[in-house]
Amino acid sequence: MSLTKQLWLTIALALLLAFSGSLYIGLSSFRHQIEQEAEIRNRLNAEALALIISQVSMTPDSIGQLLATQFDSGHYRRIELRDTQGNVVALHEGSKPPIEVPSWFVNLANIEAPAGHATVHDPLNRYSTLTFESQPDIAYRPLWLATLKLAGWFGMLCLVGLLLAAWVARSIRRPLRRLVKQAHDIGNRQFITTPEPRLREVRKVVKAMNRLSESLAEILGRESERLDLLRKRLQHDPVSGVLNREAFMKQLHNKLKCSDRQATGTLAMVRLSRLGKVNESLGQADTDMLLHELGQSLAQVGRLVGEGVAGRLNGSDFALLIPSSSDTALVGEEIIQRLTTLEQAQQETTLTLPSALITYAQGDQPSTLLASLDGALANAENSGHLVQLVAKGARRLTLFNSHAEWRQALSQALEDGVYLGRYPVLDAQGQLLHLECPARLRLKGKWRPADIFMPWISRLGFEPLLDLTVARETLRELNRHGMPLGINLSPASLRDGRFMLDFHNLLQGNREAARQLWIEVPEVMLSHDLETLRSLGRELQLFGCRLGVEHVGREFRRITDLEGLGLSYIKIDATLVEGQHESLDQQTLLRGIATLCQSIGIIAIAEGVASLKEAEVIFKLGINGVTGPGIRQLGRPGSQARLVD
Repeated sequence: MSLTKQLWLTIALALLLAFSGSLYIGLSSFRHQIEQEAEIRNRLNAEALALIISQVSMTPDSIGQLLATQFDSGHYRRIELRDTQGNVVALHEGSKPPIEVPSWFVNLANIEAPAGHATVHDPLNRYSTLTFESQPDIAYRPLWLATLKLAGWFGMLCLVGLLLAAWVARSIRRPLRRLVKQAHDIGNRQFITTPEPRLREVRKVVKAMNRLSESLAEILGRESERLDLLRKRLQHDPVSGVLNREAFMKQLHNKLKCSDRQATGTLAMVRLSRLGKVNESLGQADTDMLLHELGQSLAQVGRLVGEGVAGRLNGSDFALLIPSSSDTALVGEEIIQRLTTLEQAQQETTLTLPSALITYAQGDQPSTLLASLDGALANAENSGHLVQLVAKGARRLTLFNSHAEWRQALSQALEDGVYLGRYPVLDAQGQLLHLECPARLRLKGKWRPADIFMPWISRLGFEPLLDLTVARETLRELNRHGMPLGINLSPASLRDGRFMLDFHNLLQGNREAARQLWIEVPEVMLSHDLETLRSLGRELQLFGCRLGVEHVGREFRRITDLEGLGLSYIKIDATLVEGQHESLDQQTLLRGIATLCQSIGIIAIAEGVASLKEAEVIFKLGINGVTGPGIRQLGRPGSQARLVD
């Protein structure tokens, strides 16, 4: 039995005992008072009449008439006069009057009025004893009314008491419910704190639970910081703070191999010319500071324009990779602004900071892109201090030649519907976690991958329409076969109020299918749209959907903040996974990520797994799932191929 029920049961029993006790005491008191008053009245009346008979010489007829008159003037059950031998001389008995109270109350009260006796001093010794006995039935009515009044007052007091008890119970139940919820959340690895209640006993428990939550959160925070430091040591240049060459080239390779919206974008390169002379003029410390400022300026451009990453390719060359943005004019303008600021801030020497840009697409070769940029960069370096050139990339298939043509073609394609790809995500037993479903649009008679149309989808503001079309088709597929499917939602869609309303209505109408829906968002939302992500998490929890973050890498230090967002899984960026079977440091990092995710109840999935050998090592590190080119070779989705023996 719950504590609240026990409390209410105790209160009810206490009130019942109080009512029963007060009723018993009240009835006993009233009955005793009535019986005592009746006894006194009977005795006094008997003595008064006996005195009259004793002092006044009266004939038997006169005495009988006197007794009859006395009997008629009061409520008597019996008036009796006996002679000296005990014989009844005169007797008057009344009939039982009607009682206007319940019979059970009469049986409960059971009033017995004692008779009053008096001795008659008759000179002739004719009479001896006079007895008066009142009619007790008339006393039940006032006793019943008094009892009802007592019950009414007690009922009012009980009502007030119950209201006070309800307030007390609620004041106890509220912190207890919060305490139970906190314990449940800690069990689900969500380390929250709750306000301390006024109730002293509960406050002690809440304080202890809060200290436990804070301690666990602090431990996880320190662990995430340690892992982030390890990641930076593996991937970042210690001087500039941006990615080192190896990590940057991994990013570039992965973007050129992927088939989503990040398969197209802009690649830029900036050179700090005559680095040796700059070092001689400024000294080692100031030169390192200059390199750090240059790297962070480019990283700032990447964060401002999109999901860009900056890297240091060698001593003087820096690169900037901005997926999903092919607007070289915008990127170039942002780079020039920061390079100008950097040059103007340097007074001791003249800086030459040439830059070059090129657009990339799926299938381009990294070496070809870098060679084109290097040639353009050399020409820019020979032309001035802050010259910027746009390199010519490989000739690509152009489906349409104008905005109007693209708008019309995309509108028609979205109206016709999308085709969903099928890429499996498997666990260690080869069981299917879900199928990744990248969208394909039919353009010029063929199903085209996202890298072909996503730049124009973004440029024309069609992301909400595309995401809603994909969600509708995915739910239709789920209603048909029920196999768990995963889709991506763009930040632009999640910031669109109309999309969120339509998406809510779509999930509302497909509640059963929505339970098999896996939804993931880009990592950039962890730093730019955390509140939007939090709101999405609350929305999806209502329908049983799973929410995840893809390409997690740079923002991994924020993983301890994810436990309050309703996230179910993360997908670890391929740059952290690639080559891990040959690197103990990478394995240490992945093992730490897996442990941390397990601590907060989040599934960790590795992206870009190229072979079963890599998958075996990954699962031994504690990662829950894998996806990538090597996993797609296992066969049709849902195959039961065992990855780890």
